[in-house]
Amino acid sequence: MTGTLGTSAINTRTTTSGLDLGPARHLVCRECGFSTPLAAEFACAECFGPLEVGYDFGRLTRPDIESGPLSIWRYRRLLPVPDDVDEHPNTQPGLTRLIRADRLAKALGVRRLWVKDDTGNPTHSFKDRVVAVALAAARQLGFRVLACPSTGNLANAVAAAAARAGWESVVLIPSSLERAKVLTTAVYDGALIAVDGTYDDVNRLATELAAEHEDWAFVNVNVRPYYAEGSKTLGYEVAEQLGWRLPDQIVVPIASGSQLTKVDKAFREFTELGLVQPLPYRVFGAQATGCSPVSAAFKAGRDVVVPVRPDTIARSLAIGAPADGPYALDAVRRTNGAIEDVTDAEVIEGIRLLARTEGIFTETAGGVTVACAKKLVGYGQLDPDAETVLLITGDGLKTLDAVEDHLGPQTTVPPNTKAIREALGS
Repeated sequence: MTGTLGTSAINTRTTTSGLDLGPARHLVCRECGFSTPLAAEFACAECFGPLEVGYDFGRLTRPDIESGPLSIWRYRRLLPVPDDVDEHPNTQPGLTRLIRADRLAKALGVRRLWVKDDTGNPTHSFKDRVVAVALAAARQLGFRVLACPSTGNLANAVAAAAARAGWESVVLIPSSLERAKVLTTAVYDGALIAVDGTYDDVNRLATELAAEHEDWAFVNVNVRPYYAEGSKTLGYEVAEQLGWRLPDQIVVPIASGSQLTKVDKAFREFTELGLVQPLPYRVFGAQATGCSPVSAAFKAGRDVVVPVRPDTIARSLAIGAPADGPYALDAVRRTNGAIEDVTDAEVIEGIRLLARTEGIFTETAGGVTVACAKKLVGYGQLDPDAETVLLITGDGLKTLDAVEDHLGPQTTVPPNTKAIREALGS
């Protein structure tokens, strides 16, 4: 890598006075409601609960949004970023396709189905959204090094965003990460360090490093409240692309649980601002059985999510101690949804089903979403007559190893037409 990373623990960050984070006004504890000024903090000083951003949105109309950039920054007045955010070099993620998926709908047995295809983002996953917001906030907070622990997609997004912005990057990954995700992070020439252990081990290490290096913005640690808000843009886009209305039900993959809670938050914010009709919707969660602590808690009727040791091919969802697990449970139960999990074999079939019906090649997380949707329909939990959206959050080229033993040519023939005819006939 190029450049020199800061190694001291001297705080070079901007103080909270004079911050321009748009409509963001303070941080508020999700547990006790304690409010604190905007800063690079993620835990409540009163009860150690997680912090999230509190806003004063003011008046906002559909034309205000529609006249904005063709990226997530059209929603900048709903995010903790300055109004001139798009004037700084960034990857400009967002406004990915919402596809009417009639052939997949028929295969699943539902009437109206849409696929939100986030593989079209700059590094081919939804993580570009959250990193772009984290970078904008980190710039205001005075950071100049972008960092993260990651199961892969976030590693890609952080390395690319830092390169685009001219920042240093530090990315920590489990040593067992898929080779494709390692290569597509290393290419940006930042600091990439593999750690022997699970993602939860890597995340613990990142938390320790964030305390030691106060000039490093660990996007999902010390600037997590801002970073997490980027997932709201998925919900905003779905509603806008449906013609300014909410779907009846939506299926969201669960890793930390943050994406599910923020999509729900986006729907609630659009409703409260009068941008969509206040109609009920249901949120469903999807996990891989080999790492399904939130699904297990839901099925057992528990509020506590018991950590597990991940063992699944869906590595981007392999977070054994999901920070937002309890809040994902709350959102699902409040909206009368459900959480399901599927085996690795079902994940692979979900990948292949989406590919052969809609021409979309998803990574393992998308296979989890499709397979869980199929299971939820079969169990009578997803309403087959309700308009449904599936979130597909990453590209299949990132997880080729998951399917390489299951796919390939049906046969090999000599170079003549007779052989081709015989092969097709068989």
